[in-house]
Amino acid sequence: MSVPIIRLRRRLEQRLWGGTTLAHWLNLTDAPHQLAETWEIYNDNAIVNGPLHGQTLRQAVAHYGPRLVGQASFDRYGAEFPLLAKFIDAAQPLSVQVHPDDTYAHTHEAHTGFHGKTEAWYILNCDTNSDVIHDFVHAISRQHYADAIHDGTLDGLLRHVPVIPGDTVFVPAGTVHAINAGIMLFEIQQTSDLTYRVYDYNRRDAQGNLRDLHIAQALDVSYLGQPRSALTTPIDRGNGVRELVRSEFFVMEHIHHTQACTWARPGDSFQILTLIDGAMTITSDNESHQLTRGDSLIIPADMQAYQSTPDNHAIWLRCWVPG
Repeated sequence: MSVPIIRLRRRLEQRLWGGTTLAHWLNLTDAPHQLAETWEIYNDNAIVNGPLHGQTLRQAVAHYGPRLVGQASFDRYGAEFPLLAKFIDAAQPLSVQVHPDDTYAHTHEAHTGFHGKTEAWYILNCDTNSDVIHDFVHAISRQHYADAIHDGTLDGLLRHVPVIPGDTVFVPAGTVHAINAGIMLFEIQQTSDLTYRVYDYNRRDAQGNLRDLHIAQALDVSYLGQPRSALTTPIDRGNGVRELVRSEFFVMEHIHHTQACTWARPGDSFQILTLIDGAMTITSDNESHQLTRGDSLIIPADMQAYQSTPDNHAIWLRCWVPG
């Protein structure tokens, strides 16, 4: 039996920096206060269609193996889905933070089961004059970094990068970064929730406690060299496809269509399809799925082709793992 297209129940994440924009954009009537993130594609999200209805995505990978994720992904990650796709709504700035790479995560955080975390952001909406923090304004030493954290002068070392809707920001593991207030975005990342906070505006949690910082870990993993480009330059691949970012962990593409189209798989990989504007129907030989704004699907690796049919128009992001 062929592997079906997979739909998941999204996970809602409340944070003190969350807002109301995302809940409205997704037309959620039961969203928690300060909805900060929705995890659209994640290992432990429940499947809502097909023969594995009610099981998790992780269980589906264990059941179908390479036919779902691709042989290269299965060889590298085993029965684990290697990417996490989410929406983020930053009503307040996120903490200044950094994520480890695979080597550090597997050595020092093996008990968590997480990998390193390289990620990319597609800016959906933002206030006028919005920016993100990405790297430092110039290369610094570890001691300079530590001193700035200790004496409260870190902000003067951080590079603020202006963003507008449609921009893509690439954040390799080790990049000191922050999403600032007034930004809503789509994020694709390695499956990891390892975050080391460097600075958090002295904010307190629901119990009135200052949120933990992770200075020692941040000093170990932060990239301190010459600042790297934050914004990517899209590459026109034709047929309405623009490649937004390519890394060893994922490719993210922007697709805009007004007519039906047939798609072949890009390689030995699953595909995550996330609709960000309009509506469309995805069909294969055996099934059909209607998508409205914010919906996501997983196309299995062994599906040779599928069709997209927009209702007037559809804009979607496609993410997959390169060979």
